[in-house]
Formats: sequence, C-alpha cells, structure tokens
Amino acid sequence: MYKYCLFDLDGTLTDPKEGITKCVQYALQKFGVNEPDLHKLEPFIGPPLKDSFIHFYSLSDADAVQAVSYFRERFAPTGIFENQIFSGIKEMLEKLSSKGIHLAVASSKPMIFVRKILAHFEIERFFQVVVGSELDGTRVSKEEVVEEALSQLGVNKIAENERKKLCAMIGDRKFDIEGAKAHGLTGIGVTFGYAEEGELEKAGADFIVSSVDELSSLLNGEK
Repeated sequence: MYKYCLFDLDGTLTDPKEGITKCVQYALQKFGVNEPDLHKLEPFIGPPLKDSFIHFYSLSDADAVQAVSYFRERFAPTGIFENQIFSGIKEMLEKLSSKGIHLAVASSKPMIFVRKILAHFEIERFFQVVVGSELDGTRVSKEEVVEEALSQLGVNKIAENERKKLCAMIGDRKFDIEGAKAHGLTGIGVTFGYAEEGELEKAGADFIVSSVDELSSLLNGEK
C-alpha cells in the first residue's frame, strides 16, 4: 500500500470528453477548421492544449496560443461542467483517505479549472495537495506538475530509492507515466481513460488496471 498517491484528473478521476472535445471543436472553427467528429478530438484529452493544437492541426506557435484562448472562451462557462466523475471514484478516495494515505491531484489543466471541477464533484476535500498549470502557460508539463506536487507533499525529502515503494502516480496517458518515471515514482496506468492501445505499456507503466474497482484494490493493498 502506498503512502502517497498522485492522481491525474482528466480521464482518471473524471470523464471530460464532451467538454474538452466541444471546446476544441469551437476553437478550431475560429480558424476555419470544421471537425464534426468529436471522437477524432479525443487525443486532446491529457496533454497540454497548445502542444496538441500544434501537433494535430499544424498551427503556428502564435495561433496555438490563440486557439487555447478560444478553447477557454467556451470552456470556462460551459465546457468545464460537461464532465462526469467515474463511478466508484468517490468511494475509492474515501477509503484511501480514511487509511491516512496522502492524496494529491497533479494535472496539466489550469489550477483554477481543476479546483472548480473537484469542488463540483465534491471530492476536493480528499486531497491535501492540488497542483495544476498556470493560465499564463507555465508549469504545463506533467514532469513539472508532479515535481510541484511532490514538493508540497514533502516527498522530495524522501530518498529516490525509497520513492517507488511509497509513492504512486495514477493516470490514463503516457504523460502521467513519464511524469512518474521522471521522479522515481510507481507509474499506474488506467485503461478506462483515453490512452491509445499499447500507449501505457510503451510508456513503461509499472501497473495497468482496467477499472476503478481494480485501481482501488491495488492502491488499498488488496491485491
């Protein structure tokens, strides 16, 4: 059983597909790009938005910054709540918290949105530390986010050779596993999120689970 658990948000604690994909669609339309198939926009769930606009739609750096601004134009009032908490998450967090396990959120989503989502689903109380990116585009990489979360938890004082036994990073994309590996944590991948087939394995996840029940059993030391 781990003493510290860091969780990604999108695709791990909640399913944000509707809100994120519709906001990406909205931003692309501002550039004259019509993408009616929201399924094709799922790769935007997880990585930093600016990087995704550049990678998937070949926007220039300046246009990608503007696209993020358009995204937030719809996301802040509407898209943020086009979201659902995965069944069983609240019960799992309650159980982990009752055992004295230190819980944190480590998300590339801007902090202001992360806190609103956690409050909306009434799960913010379970987390001692909540870390997201900044609206000005700083601290967007998962490695940076995890580093800040570990610092606030005091885990950076634990010897690196002990961290893997005591600390886990849980997420649905390769970026979460890479963030875990960068700081010597156990990387746990969940397949009920938005990873492509084989993505978590290729990233080197230490464990891969397919359901919230399986994740809960793993984190609670029941398997």
